[in-house]
Amino acid sequence: MEINKAALGHRIKQARTHRNLTGEKLAEKCNIHPTYIRQIETGTRIPSLPMFVSLCNELGVSPHTLLIDSLNHETLNGPSELADMMREATPAQMDVILGMLRGALDVLLTQQSPDEE
Repeated sequence: MEINKAALGHRIKQARTHRNLTGEKLAEKCNIHPTYIRQIETGTRIPSLPMFVSLCNELGVSPHTLLIDSLNHETLNGPSELADMMREATPAQMDVILGMLRGALDVLLTQQSPDEE
């Protein structure tokens, strides 16, 4: 499996700017050098797994959000139209999409009749 380094870096940068963090501040939170953040964001480096987890935690995004461009359609459990929408969404748009889906599921679950459970 090949990681799309440029897309991963772009998504990390989008999430960072959405959270109003500078590269230096994110680097500080992740306990790394700011140059490493710049290298990740420009696609010249891929973070290690522990660093990737740290970035997800500090940015408040799921690994799926950052890796969507490297995942196969078959990996995504859902219709391809939804997968395409998620692939094109920014982290801010992903937050809205996920909130809407959670709300819709909550409504659907509360409307279930007892014999459907």
